[in-house]
Amino acid sequence: MQVTAQMVKELRERTGAGMMDCKSALAETQGDMEKAVDLLRKKGLAAAAKKAGRVAAEGAVGSYIHAGGKIGVLVEVNCETDFVAKTDQFQQLVRDIAMHIAAAEPRFVRREEVTADVLERERAIYREQAAATGKPANVIDKIVDGKMEKFYAEACLLEQPFVKNPDQTVGQLVTEAVARIGENIQVRRFSRFKLGEGIEKRQTDFAAEVMAQAQQAG
Repeated sequence: MQVTAQMVKELRERTGAGMMDCKSALAETQGDMEKAVDLLRKKGLAAAAKKAGRVAAEGAVGSYIHAGGKIGVLVEVNCETDFVAKTDQFQQLVRDIAMHIAAAEPRFVRREEVTADVLERERAIYREQAAATGKPANVIDKIVDGKMEKFYAEACLLEQPFVKNPDQTVGQLVTEAVARIGENIQVRRFSRFKLGEGIEKRQTDFAAEVMAQAQQAG
């Protein structure tokens, strides 16, 4: 199949890869656009892996405010140079990640940050659930491992499906940005704020105390 300039242009817009890389990918996949995207993504993963060890001390702190000021996010995303930190591509990535955090409520950036007590509690719950099925111990272990993977996908930012494209994770989004921009990029930390979070319970407890005191007085 002949690779046209329009096909190359479309693939470039979808992946951010160079013109020759897009042309080669389309030729290799006989013009299949989706296979070409996958091929470039795989090559991007390889390119990003080589950059992962480089120091990323520049970057930006991005923010996102949602729901009329009821949810707010601050996120620090690092890159290697101040020049890249100021580019539209990098700034858009930071905004997208902040927006995702607002929507998806991750608890950690990556699975390595999950604390031992949280892991122990989750495993204990999953093991008890699995044991209730009466299945053999080796099967229970596999069930627990499977549930832990699901936990990571729900709790860890880089493993969550990206809200704007659930076919890729946030980690894959960052990896593609590394391949496209050419620098190591790392999500370092974030904070998510929800208006009134933690206050409602205290107010409810106070109301219950007042009611109890009134009943005792009566």
